[in-house]
Amino acid sequence: MSLASRITRQPRVFDPAMGREAREALPSLAPEIAGLIEGTAGSSPFLAGLIRQETDWLDEALQADPDAVRDGLLHAARTAEDDIAAVLRVAKRRMALYIALMDLGGVWTLEEVTGALTDLADTATDAAVKAAVAAEIGRGRLPGQDKDDVAAAGGLAVIAMGKMGAFELNYSSDIDLICLFDETRFDPDDYAAARASFVRAVRRATQTLSERTADGYVFRTDLRLRPDASVTPVAISMEAAERYYESLGRTWERAAYIKARACAGDIAAGERFIETLRPFVWRRHLDFAAIQDAHDMRLRIRDHKGLHRAPSHLGHDLKLGEGGIREIEFFTQTRQIIAGGRDPDLRVSGTVAGLNALASKGWIGEADAATLIGDYRAHREAEHRVQMIGDQQTHLLPSTEEDFRRLACLAGRDPADYAHEIEERLRRVSALTQAFFAPGAPEGRKGPPERYREAIERWKGYPALRSSRAVEIFERVLPQLIARLDQTARPEEALAHLDGFLAGLPAGVQLFSLFEANPQLLDLVVDIVDTAPALGQYLARNAAVFDAVIGGDFFSDWPGPDTLRDMLSKVLAEEDDYEKQLDRARVWAREWRFRVGVHHLRGLSDADRVGREYAEVASATVAALWPVVVASFSEKHGNPPGRGAAVLGMGSLGAERLNAASDLDLIVIYDGAGVENSDGRRPLATRVYYARLTQALVTALSAPTAEGRLYEVDMRLRPSGRQGPVATSLASFRTYQSDEAWTWEHLAMTRARPVAGNRDLGDEIDAFRRDLLARPRDRQKILTDVAEMRARLAEARPGGMPLDAKAGPGRLQDIELFAETGALLTGSAERRIAAQLQAAGRAFGLSETETGLLDDALDLFWRVQAAARLVAGEGSVKTETTGAGAGSFLLRETGMKTVEALEDRLTELSGLVAALITKHVGSPTRSP
Repeated sequence: MSLASRITRQPRVFDPAMGREAREALPSLAPEIAGLIEGTAGSSPFLAGLIRQETDWLDEALQADPDAVRDGLLHAARTAEDDIAAVLRVAKRRMALYIALMDLGGVWTLEEVTGALTDLADTATDAAVKAAVAAEIGRGRLPGQDKDDVAAAGGLAVIAMGKMGAFELNYSSDIDLICLFDETRFDPDDYAAARASFVRAVRRATQTLSERTADGYVFRTDLRLRPDASVTPVAISMEAAERYYESLGRTWERAAYIKARACAGDIAAGERFIETLRPFVWRRHLDFAAIQDAHDMRLRIRDHKGLHRAPSHLGHDLKLGEGGIREIEFFTQTRQIIAGGRDPDLRVSGTVAGLNALASKGWIGEADAATLIGDYRAHREAEHRVQMIGDQQTHLLPSTEEDFRRLACLAGRDPADYAHEIEERLRRVSALTQAFFAPGAPEGRKGPPERYREAIERWKGYPALRSSRAVEIFERVLPQLIARLDQTARPEEALAHLDGFLAGLPAGVQLFSLFEANPQLLDLVVDIVDTAPALGQYLARNAAVFDAVIGGDFFSDWPGPDTLRDMLSKVLAEEDDYEKQLDRARVWAREWRFRVGVHHLRGLSDADRVGREYAEVASATVAALWPVVVASFSEKHGNPPGRGAAVLGMGSLGAERLNAASDLDLIVIYDGAGVENSDGRRPLATRVYYARLTQALVTALSAPTAEGRLYEVDMRLRPSGRQGPVATSLASFRTYQSDEAWTWEHLAMTRARPVAGNRDLGDEIDAFRRDLLARPRDRQKILTDVAEMRARLAEARPGGMPLDAKAGPGRLQDIELFAETGALLTGSAERRIAAQLQAAGRAFGLSETETGLLDDALDLFWRVQAAARLVAGEGSVKTETTGAGAGSFLLRETGMKTVEALEDRLTELSGLVAALITKHVGSPTRSP
């Protein structure tokens, strides 16, 4: 396709004489191209001068394919050998002219225009840096480096920042560079000499790029974005830069590195350095405090530049002013900073790409993203035309109507229409972005009601409100918080619960910023602290779980056990350090358990589903963490001897029904396959190896780290209980279960389920379990032993509190024991309690009425248990202390009208169930 056929728009002529002169200098052009030349020269004195200077080259270039012209100019810059500075200046001059024509004629898109400018900047920077380093090496000033090291600039990497890093250079842009050298290439004694050599090389390269001569210049170069620029040299080591960012890096520097890119010199070393900064740039938690940092920066820039003025087509700053380019960039980058640590898909450098990514993940609306993208592109094109007029690094619209008419002509627009369009666009961008950076206060805001003032005064002494910044944000959030408290059934009671939540917060800036940016979370917080104070206390210690609520998937469909395991395995694989892996596991499990709890609290999941989901999170956690524990243990003691081990979930984990406060019953069974010792650098006997490996698993699950603990672990269901080894060989397990196990241990096996470890071994153990359960039984002995167990349980945990659904005759523990007994008597391999109750129905010949009674009791007791553990954690739910929120939750879950009616129903049911079980098994009261 010819150039003429690709032209989609034409600039208008502002100065007819200048336009006519340029057109006449190129008489052989097609009419469309001639019109483009005339309009360009007739409105831009700078471009008119370039056309006069490059007439011969331009006449030939305008006959060629535009992409070929661009590539030819880049090739010339890339292959320059002699007088590099002069070659680069010519390439820049011609590229500036050609890009302007392609831009003004609509031949290239904005991205193609900025991309071509950036490609030239990369090429020129690389050429200038390598030439300067080559000169240092040639003089013997760069220790240990020779001519073969010039290709990698002797270890000097150039990081492109800002618009250059994102391939977004504007027409007359300077380039922001950070120059770092790889100190590992040099002996420690040569470090000072190497640094001095690189400093000289960077200064020489900067001069090559920036010096203005009669032939023009290449690129104005800015090195001030380097770490601590006021006191550091223009080239510093990567190790020094990394230390700076880790200890002193600020939010604006994190945002700057979103666009950072290794562009010249030792690109591989530069890319490695950028990767080391990933944890600095992309925090794992949702960083809403970055909003305030970005807002403060916006205000400081405006104060410094005196840009506090309403949008106007005259004299307005298209970049830094209200509604300008920087507003869109800050809006995009701040959103990326907030969420990019959790979602790698948001880690894109371009502004348009960033807006698209944010919209695809639901962080901004698709319509808003489309509007901002359109306005951003239009702003950038207007910025280019402002700069094309005089090749000035300016973003100011003309200050007079006459000069604005010139700009409108260069843009090919009617001045009045163009002025209206620019002002509308500035106002639209300002409206869309201002609400994000500085949410407006409600009209007519008043002080807090009298009944809240004492508590609010007390809150000022809490750790979360010790910083002035936290107080400032909290005061903006407070009116909405009070409004939500007023909507609760008992505001004073809800206030007391909120007080406990705030008292437990170690810090407030991040959380209060999150509330300000997501006011709907205040509803959730008040709901949680009012209904489930125990969950509220947990929240205070683990406020980062709110990240999951607004992370995009919190209310999506439940992924299932296999997907959960794979998700956690992927998370753990991102870390090489074992302690960090344990921390990541804790954060992951905490967020998923919080999700289950919130769904329960909000009525999105019922008790049965909640029990299964808690169990699936726990199973996935153990399954994903086990290979990590094994790998860490193996580094010292070698690979697991023989076939390895399987981890069995027992009790409620085996039955796939946990509550919010459940611990995990586990046993570990291994098969050494005749191998006596492990093969590591510190080998262990097989029995000792698996015992210590099991202890390592227990520690990985239950030891407190910086992120808390995962689960309490109980291993008392292993063979011989507390007296037995913590890990049991397969042969010993078979022998013990076949010849020595007590009835209670066979009852426990009815719910055993492989959850981690060697899958084949787990299948073999389960097959043995099924065979074991199917063996003939002495019915009377089982009933006698179960009756004795009931008696012991009744003595140890008699119950007595009406809302205790678990302990006491006829309640959950008693029903579960009866269900296990039925499974054992019938040889059923079913693990879930409801299925085991069906087996009990067959074993004891229960009537339909008795079966219905047990089903109803199991359902109600579990609903109460699941709700109580969410509301109170390990504590007890008592009538006199059950708040309005918790009481309403219990009643909603059980379908009862009052707490007293619920207590009566629990008492009634437990009595009926206890009598039924006693009738078929025996008395729960021990004989004297």
